[in-house]
Amino acid sequence: MHTPHMLVTALALSIVANTASAEDRSYFLNIPAQGLGSALDALSRQTGLQPFYADGALAGKRGAALKGRYSKREAVERLLSGSGLTYTFTGDNTVAIKAQTQGAAETLVPVTVTGTSEYDSTDPYNPDYSLPNASTATKTDTPIMETPVSIQVVPRAVLDDQQAISVGDALKNVSGVQIGGYSFYDNFIIRGFEAGQNTYRNGLRQAFITGLETANLERIEVLKGPAGMLFGRVEPGGLVNLVTKKPLDEAYYSAQQQFGSYDLYRTTIDATGPVLGDKSLLYRMNIAYKDNDTFRDFIHQERVFVAPSLTWRPSDKFETNLDIEYQHDEFVEDGSDSGIPAIGRRPADIPISRYLGDAVFNRNHPNQQDRVLVGLNWSYRFNDDWKLTNRFQYLDAQYQQSILWSDGASADNRTVNRGLWHTPIHRTSYGTNLDLTGKFDTGFAHHDVLAGFDLYRLDERDGGGFSGYDPTITPIDIYNPVYGIDLSSVENVQNFYWKAQDSWYGVYFQDQITLWDKLHILGGGRQDWAEVGNGFSDTSHDSISLQKNRNEFFSPRVGILYQPWQWLSLYGNYVESISSNNGGRSASGQPFDPQTATQYEAGIKTEFFDGWLTSTLAYYHLTKHNLLGTDPSNPLFSVAIGEARSQGIEFDLAGKLTDSLSLIGTYAYTDAIITKDSQTVYDDNGDPIGTNTGNQGHRLASVPRHAGSLWAKYDQHTGPLRGFNFGTGVYVRGQREGDNANSFELPGYARWDAAVGYSFTAGKSKITTQLNVYNLLDKTYYSNSSNRGNIRPGEPLTFLGSVRVEF
Repeated sequence: MHTPHMLVTALALSIVANTASAEDRSYFLNIPAQGLGSALDALSRQTGLQPFYADGALAGKRGAALKGRYSKREAVERLLSGSGLTYTFTGDNTVAIKAQTQGAAETLVPVTVTGTSEYDSTDPYNPDYSLPNASTATKTDTPIMETPVSIQVVPRAVLDDQQAISVGDALKNVSGVQIGGYSFYDNFIIRGFEAGQNTYRNGLRQAFITGLETANLERIEVLKGPAGMLFGRVEPGGLVNLVTKKPLDEAYYSAQQQFGSYDLYRTTIDATGPVLGDKSLLYRMNIAYKDNDTFRDFIHQERVFVAPSLTWRPSDKFETNLDIEYQHDEFVEDGSDSGIPAIGRRPADIPISRYLGDAVFNRNHPNQQDRVLVGLNWSYRFNDDWKLTNRFQYLDAQYQQSILWSDGASADNRTVNRGLWHTPIHRTSYGTNLDLTGKFDTGFAHHDVLAGFDLYRLDERDGGGFSGYDPTITPIDIYNPVYGIDLSSVENVQNFYWKAQDSWYGVYFQDQITLWDKLHILGGGRQDWAEVGNGFSDTSHDSISLQKNRNEFFSPRVGILYQPWQWLSLYGNYVESISSNNGGRSASGQPFDPQTATQYEAGIKTEFFDGWLTSTLAYYHLTKHNLLGTDPSNPLFSVAIGEARSQGIEFDLAGKLTDSLSLIGTYAYTDAIITKDSQTVYDDNGDPIGTNTGNQGHRLASVPRHAGSLWAKYDQHTGPLRGFNFGTGVYVRGQREGDNANSFELPGYARWDAAVGYSFTAGKSKITTQLNVYNLLDKTYYSNSSNRGNIRPGEPLTFLGSVRVEF
């Protein structure tokens, strides 16, 4: 029989149990590092906890990043750690926050978190393959799960595990991205369209760069689809944004020596830490030196790269960053390597090592690149909600290019006619933007707004040099090459002078609206004013009169994302954009009209296993007007081929299945065809003489219908193999057309890579040894092409070892 006393006791125990249950209930949280007020707002949206604090109590204070399972109490303790604030729970869903009493000990206690350990994205020891945030898509630190566009991130951990020395090596981990057609410069194909030999660095454009270095990269972000609303005149397939390492407020030092096949030696150094005791001034220095041959005959490369940077934080509100890059490259043969020709519908049956330039000429005339980049940015936080950011970048690049190029095999299917490009090039560019970002609420709607202005200018001056054919440039026998042709009669001839100018400025706005914590609406637009001009002369620069096109264009972007559960987001977007078409030059000297594009996209994003594993599945339909292609009569120039359409499905997966097993995988189905071909043909005087419509309905060059990859790494944390890690991956590309005329094809291939590593500590140092093997089965394959005379073979069986010391 229950007595009243027993009933009261049971009721009290029930209340206590329920209260404890409410406090101890865990939530999966994904909150980036940010102002403490904004972090507490995010905690409130994700848990329902209502914080109370006095005005000004949080001013200038930052909240740590949270990712994993936390109770409300654990989350508050973690966010307030080191802030000088204390808290008291006044109810299940309310917490009071106030300044710590002077002289009192801090009441925060260690917490145990169920889920992933949270690493800052800048942490050099961060092993995560999946990062929750990216800035490229919105110019704000918006969680990827709340961004209604496709944005993929290749973090530093993937670059290190795969020993990706080039940006192209890293981008094989992103769906729908291929290496572009032949170019002296790094070039990529995104969603079927070339990126115009342009990349972005910390959100600012850098054009025509050879050998993008990875030593100072923190991560690589790839924004899919037209991005003109935020970045101006961008190619509509998407853009690659390189995010560089920043100085850290804790000392970190790393030295790595790599050594591999074909006499490759690469040394990198990374040093960072505070300059002043109060950590208001920080520094970082990244250095890389590389010297190597390649599997191609006669080719040698040497690079020196130095990148110092400083960060100054005189207060919690103001920060400025200065960084400089100097890069010197010397390529003996490499810049002039046009690959091998097509015979019939296939690549010529010759060794993939065979070089069809001239070994003697290019050894005496190596290609060179010297570039200096200066970047400066500053930001001022008015409070936790409003911030002003300014970025500026200046780039000076000088090249000496000596290229024996070919447009294909002769009728005998044995010899190749060659032309010569032998000229200096000097380019200077600068760009800047000013962004105001803010957060506020209107009723039940939360707004993250952006308003900005940017401008960009590129000036180019080529020559005097030689460009074209000459009887002294004799054909070469692809089956029995003989080197040592005498080019003395043309190497000092100056028949080519070129000037180009590309400039624009624009204003833009964006509003990210959140309704009921589940519905995210993105809207914005941009107005551009642009001018592009170029001109050619065979006598001097002074005789060139720039022919300019001036354009105005409004680029809208709208998107919507619904997140019914924390692990699932459904999104769609519509985008228009404009690009400059200055990534190519016409043989006649005529400037190209700007490209325009429209895209429709819909997709699904997921976070499985408490955020350990993320994925994006996207369908898109993209149309590009005024598309450029390689001039079939001269691969150094471009032609406008009309309109093309690309549609497809892309899938990206990255993260962890267990604490030991990390993976990153992709799949892309890309249907990219030329829908209109109204190419205008000009005579030698630059006058139009007709049109060519032969490519309509053809597939775009170097774009496989099916492509995919999967890389997995297993870390052994316990037992006798503790410290070992094992990685393996396969990269698959389907059959591709070799040119827009679809006159030949590149066969599909599958490449298998593998890696093994061992890490251990010695005193305060972490030492990592690693061996990567590429193309383990030594399969012959071809990576890309642009015309019948230019097919690039992929690397055969290759080894790359390394030893890295960190402390």
